[in-house]
This record gives sequence, C-alpha cells and structure tokens, in this order.
Amino acid sequence: MRANQETETMPLRQYKPTTPARRFRSVSTFAELTKKEGKNQPVDPHKPLLEPLKKSGGRNNKGRVTARFRGGGHKRMYRVIDFKRDKYDIPATVRTIEYDPNRSCRISLVEYADGEKRYILTPIGLKEGDTVIASDTADIQPGNSLPLRAIPIGTTIHNIELHLGKGGQLVRSAGVGAQLMAKEGKYAQVRLPSGETRLILLTCHATIGQVGNPEHENESHGKAGKSRWLGRRPHVRGVAMTPRDHPHGGGEAQSPVGRKKGPATPWGKPALGHKTRHNKATDKFILRRRGAK
Repeated sequence: MRANQETETMPLRQYKPTTPARRFRSVSTFAELTKKEGKNQPVDPHKPLLEPLKKSGGRNNKGRVTARFRGGGHKRMYRVIDFKRDKYDIPATVRTIEYDPNRSCRISLVEYADGEKRYILTPIGLKEGDTVIASDTADIQPGNSLPLRAIPIGTTIHNIELHLGKGGQLVRSAGVGAQLMAKEGKYAQVRLPSGETRLILLTCHATIGQVGNPEHENESHGKAGKSRWLGRRPHVRGVAMTPRDHPHGGGEAQSPVGRKKGPATPWGKPALGHKTRHNKATDKFILRRRGAK
C-alpha cells in the first residue's frame, strides 16, 4: 500500500477510494502493537502459547451443519489466554502488546517474576513495561485481578468469573466494561454492558478496567470479502427462499413474512424477538433484564 493512497486518522485508518471496495473500508492503525526492533512490523507471537485451531465449518462431530453460514476464512493459530489469573501475589511485567486474530481486543504478553509468560486481555491504559498482579490486596489499577469483595463499588471491571476458579467468562470483547454496583450478603450486583444487572458471588475474580481497542465497533468492512476472510459465508434471507426451504418463502416477487404465527426459523420455531432463554436455575441471579425499561 503506497503512502499517497491513504489518509491516517487515529486510531482508525480510512482509505482513499482507489477501488469500489476501498471506498467505505476502514481498518485499525494497529499503532498500539509492539513493533520489532528497528522495523515497522508487529512482533511474532510467543510460540509456547500457540495451539493449532481446526476449522469446523459449522459442523458437529457427526458432520452435520449445526451453525449455518460458516466456512472458509484465514488460517489461524490459537493464543492461549490466561482467563483464570490464578498466579497469585506474583507481579508480572507487560512485555508486548499483540494482535489476536481470534478476538476483537488486543492481548498482552506478561512475564512473571519467576520467568513464566502468559497472555492476558489488554485493558485501556495498560502499556509496555507496566506491572500487573493478581492479589486480594492489589491496587485498583488496569490489568490487576482481584476478588469482587476487594473491589470498590463503582469500579469498571472486565473478565468476570461466574464460578470461582473457572476463569473469566463475562465482559471480554473490545471496548466493553461492566460496573460493580453494590454488595449485599455473599453476592455482588454487577451491571453488564448489555444493561443486565446480575448477582455474582463476591469470591469470584474480575480484572480492573475497560477492555481495550474501543474503536473496533467503528471499523467498516467495506466489502463482502472481509466477511469471508473472517469465516462468515453469505447469509440468505428466508423470504428469498421457496416455501419448502423456509416458512417465510414463496409468494409472487418479494413479499413480507405474512404468517399468522409470526416470524419463524427455517424449522418453524418462533424467531425475531421471541425469547429463547429457558434456565430457571439461574433466573434468580438476574435482577434486571437487558433492554428492560
């Protein structure tokens, strides 16, 4: 890419319309990534923390498609992320900030005082050379991991555990952050990015700060090929199918859904706004639903 063909605005790069595909495409500048010494290229990933990642094409162990419109995409290696942060009371120094093709946020390679290296999610404000620690007495600084009981009310957190020792399961994508609202009894009230307020055990751990790369949501693919690079095949509308293929299909030319029972999946189940949650065992932990007024 020649320099005179692009204009750079931090932290997104907007291309000049040299082709129809480039006209609306925008990408990250990747300015926050650690570069190789003397070169303008990102550092190579830490090989001991790489694993092969096999593609499924949306198929299960019987070879049947269970997730439609998946397949292709660029070959990737999986980066083993430390979601558990179970190396307690041992400080770690951030060595590099790297791109991870398997997630929307950046990852940081941290080196502990005993020499072990691990990848963690990179929160906003974490830079090379910073020190992070997982401890009950850690400072309230981005990248530090603490149990919810030790985190002040009102703090922004991410990588939140639901079960002690299982590792962070909530709030892990680019730019998101949850807020610790209150503590009552053995539970903490956490407001998630979706707007849901949920009870989580005070013994569960969370990491301080908001997940980095917040401009990810503003990136524009600009062309259908970008979705193919990500392994997403074209999604076909039900109204464009025949009646034998989809309940929305059929009719002369394009026509609305027009079913008395309302919109449906290809298999006749209610869709488009129909609630699908059926987990009575954990309903009691949700104080406020997402989207509730």
